[in-house]
Amino acid sequence: MEQKVDGIGHSHAKIILIGEHSVVYGKPAIALPLTTIQATAKLYFTNDSQQILQSSYFDGPLNKMPPAMLGLSHMITRILSQFHQEKIGFTLKIQSQLPAERGMGSSAAVAIAIIRCLYNAFNLKLTHNQTLRLANISETDTHKNPSGLDAATAASENPIWLIRGKELVPLPITMNAYLLICDSGVKGQTSKAIKVVSDNLAKDPSLTQKHLDELGALSSKVREQLAQNDVSGLGDSLNSAQKHLHLIGVSSQKLEKLIKIALQNGSLGSKLTGGGRGGCFINLTQSRATAEKLAVILKEYGVTKSWIQPLSSEIGGL
Repeated sequence: MEQKVDGIGHSHAKIILIGEHSVVYGKPAIALPLTTIQATAKLYFTNDSQQILQSSYFDGPLNKMPPAMLGLSHMITRILSQFHQEKIGFTLKIQSQLPAERGMGSSAAVAIAIIRCLYNAFNLKLTHNQTLRLANISETDTHKNPSGLDAATAASENPIWLIRGKELVPLPITMNAYLLICDSGVKGQTSKAIKVVSDNLAKDPSLTQKHLDELGALSSKVREQLAQNDVSGLGDSLNSAQKHLHLIGVSSQKLEKLIKIALQNGSLGSKLTGGGRGGCFINLTQSRATAEKLAVILKEYGVTKSWIQPLSSEIGGL
């Protein structure tokens, strides 16, 4: 029998439909929650003062967590300090269905599951804004200059429209189309990709800014296309976004090859999603059947996993 759980918290994956990278520079982005791909945190109080984290990535004391997890360590320490519970003993178990470094917001989802778990364990009320503020501690350590989009979507049941620091609103979507989300089989490199854009802005500010402006304009266009059920227009916008993402240096040879194959086999529009340099890419199809056929074809070319998402606010039909 499993021992009594003293606290539990859940979160989920996300994908960026459009606006990755440009969102860091004040442009709008649209993201979709994938609520069936879950991260769960469970806390068990112990009688000693040891603070243990158990996950597939690391199993050991909180103060011995590897560099890639220091953001989580800082965030947990901050929360315990707020609760005046710095010395309390516990085991914190993390279970995540999200593939890491694939642009699905794995680090944000785990952070939010932990925040919700700790507040639940100490029976304290947690607001949405508090959740995002605390997640930002971990995300800043992990991604250096995060947009906040991963955390906002991992904490929401609805699609999100976000302009960094200005606007964050739910976005109802009802469109007769599907997204095929594919894992390229190569880890994404979000921090590296963010640095590439920043370096390109320093080297060639006018050209790089032009691409970022175009990506921002495409996000606004996509918002209208989603409201008008303009599937064909949305496909064109996704293809245009991919061209700009490629030109600012955040795509990869493998992504470009897979996207080309997708467009030759039924995708109306394909682009990378998330940080880039690997990770996942998305493909717009008119029907679930087309998405299923495309998934089979792409698997032959190295795609390791696929998910099919109805493009509507009824998130969950994966």
